Amino acid sequence: MIDTEKNPDFLNSFLQYALTYQKKSPDSAYQYNRDLTMFLRYMKYHFHLTNKDNFDEIEINDYKIEDLERITQDDIHAFISYLSINRRCGPATCARKISTIRIFFKYLTITTNTIKNNPAQNLETPKLNKRLPKYLTLEDSRKLLDKSAKDDDNKNKERDFAIITLFLNCGMRLSELVGINISDIKFDDSKLTVIGKGNKERTIYLNKACTNALKNYLAVRPTNAKKDSKNSDKALFLSTYRQRISKRTVENIVSRELQRAGLDTTKYSTHKLRHTAATLMYKYGQVDIRALQELLGHQSISTTEIYTHVDNEQVRNAVEANPLANYK
Repeated sequence: MIDTEKNPDFLNSFLQYALTYQKKSPDSAYQYNRDLTMFLRYMKYHFHLTNKDNFDEIEINDYKIEDLERITQDDIHAFISYLSINRRCGPATCARKISTIRIFFKYLTITTNTIKNNPAQNLETPKLNKRLPKYLTLEDSRKLLDKSAKDDDNKNKERDFAIITLFLNCGMRLSELVGINISDIKFDDSKLTVIGKGNKERTIYLNKACTNALKNYLAVRPTNAKKDSKNSDKALFLSTYRQRISKRTVENIVSRELQRAGLDTTKYSTHKLRHTAATLMYKYGQVDIRALQELLGHQSISTTEIYTHVDNEQVRNAVEANPLANYK
């Protein structure tokens, strides 16, 4: 939840613009607010506009437009250096904050003409090393499903098994899963609709495992869900309190099921199940990279391409499948 009273008006206007016109999610707006709060706090410190010694106590709601106009590219570089050295932020974190600053100053200069010069226009992003995603093997995935299905001591067994099944088969995001309403499921067409990043609607097709798991859960889902601001009465997955299930609860469910299956919870998480689904589909399903991009809801194909590098066996098999492989 963003406390708008702690922000200057121009920051609140930017966040509203991001939500309304750019169709950014509330989570993205929250992250923008965190990044820019830290940025403006640093600038007040950098330009000696505060007497506070504790960085996290510096107030920004009195930050003025004329103080924004003083900021140069060198000042932004000083901020990134502060992040790297004093806050020990890695390249990925710095890159995200640079991206936020770029978007912010573009809004101030081009969208609203609040200030004349854009100090972030030629800002470079730190080079990131591409890391291969961590994922469960096929054997571990089956073990996780098997343990979850046979958890007779769990009064929410059907719900939790359906959650694990959807993650491993559909590769959906955590936010997408908790946002599913019952009306989003079309059993006749074996598909459901989710709302992904940027509030973009996406169709996910359901295989037999998903369909069966969902039907078994719906047969025992509480019918007296609460009517509240989260539309819990419409939600697919409910908590013990008959409200729409929260992200934290789902994370706890996944962690518990991973533990029961004897899998390392420091290595695997909810998001790793999304990686697992994508990897297994690419490795065993012979899924076209474009189809995988659509399925995962990636805006850029480059994001999806990471799954083409996870399995050297496929590369070896491709060479062996060459019709000239046996030429003598």
